[in-house]
Amino acid sequence: MSDSTASSSSSPIWLYSYIKLRFFNRIRRFLRSKNSNRKRNTMSSDPHHFDTSSLRPTKVMVKESSNDHEDDGLGLQRAVKKLHFGSWEEKELAAEEIGMLAKDDVKVRKLVGGLGVIPVLVSMAASEVFDRRREAVFALVQLANGTYTNKALMVEAGIFSKLPKDINILDEPTRHRFAELLMLLSSLANTPFPLPSSEIVPFLVGSLESDSSNVKTKQSCLGALHNLSAMLDNAGDLVSNGVVDTLLKLSSDKELSEKALATLGNLVVTLMGKKAVENSHLVPESLIEILTWDEKSKCQELSSYILMILAHQSSDQREKMAKSGIVPVLLEVALLGSSLAQKRALKLLQWFKDERQAKMGPHSGPQTARFAFGSPVNPQAAQQGKKMMKNLVKQSLHKNMEMITRRASASGDSSKIKALIISTSSKSLPY
Repeated sequence: MSDSTASSSSSPIWLYSYIKLRFFNRIRRFLRSKNSNRKRNTMSSDPHHFDTSSLRPTKVMVKESSNDHEDDGLGLQRAVKKLHFGSWEEKELAAEEIGMLAKDDVKVRKLVGGLGVIPVLVSMAASEVFDRRREAVFALVQLANGTYTNKALMVEAGIFSKLPKDINILDEPTRHRFAELLMLLSSLANTPFPLPSSEIVPFLVGSLESDSSNVKTKQSCLGALHNLSAMLDNAGDLVSNGVVDTLLKLSSDKELSEKALATLGNLVVTLMGKKAVENSHLVPESLIEILTWDEKSKCQELSSYILMILAHQSSDQREKMAKSGIVPVLLEVALLGSSLAQKRALKLLQWFKDERQAKMGPHSGPQTARFAFGSPVNPQAAQQGKKMMKNLVKQSLHKNMEMITRRASASGDSSKIKALIISTSSKSLPY
């Protein structure tokens, strides 16, 4: 019994000694690499142009910079030690210091990630103490920036299970840092590393729908959703958590529209995503409205892309779009939009034109057969009917062109459009 007790009591001491020894070795190598790089840089100058007057200041600068690196190394050493063995107050200060040191140096991020601090920070991220949680999440954000290994260690430590179920308990700075962390970690969706999207999406949707979330927080949440939507396997979790309606609402906000539409574009190519978009009461009116944003060409391109997918091989959707007045808007985009938006608008117009011709096909062409068994047609009445139809076509054309000119006049292109109107006939229009 005494031997087993002695061995069990000595094992933690041996483990702590091993961790300390390993940490000191890494710090020593880190400082040596810093000093050697600094010496190489100072010795690489051309000896033929050596300025002896600057010799003393150069030595002082190298000495001061090496002292700075030594101070950073000692500070990092103290911070890691306090994070592992200090009190809660010391852990908070250590997390803040680690975050500040990791913010400016990739080598520090990689070094600290291998010293076992990530599991400690992840556990602190679930604390009910606001300051403790905020500093831990800040340090995790800095450690996750640009390092795949640290991101994987955070996921393995269960960071997603530490997300609060109720986002209203978080203050805005902490919520923003959580959103930044999720945006960084969601980049793992493009790798073979598995991500539990069902644990991430509720927090992101709640933050997006909260009125207390600022624009930067919502942009980070949209970035995370966009990374997740890039994998088609995540479409089910995204749609089932109401992401589509949330994205459609945010797409009307010009500050958030581009990222929201890009995520919708990833979802609408899936069967579940397309059905969710079709069943929304905001479609197609909200997407048609975005087409009128002349100053947001990227939003026009994304909105026309989503409309193309909805209209493809769906007469019901094309009918809804036509009733919502999409044709005049598409004419404007075809004339004033970017090259990609013009191509998509012309494609949509061609579909509407083909569908109208298909519906009018049995009634088009010469109509002489209608009067074969009736009274003869009065030539004067027929001529008046032709003039009336021609005037109606001209009025419709001029009405559409006036609308386009009125919208384009704000951007200074009215003269160009007027010239285009004068030189364009109804036969040359795409629809």
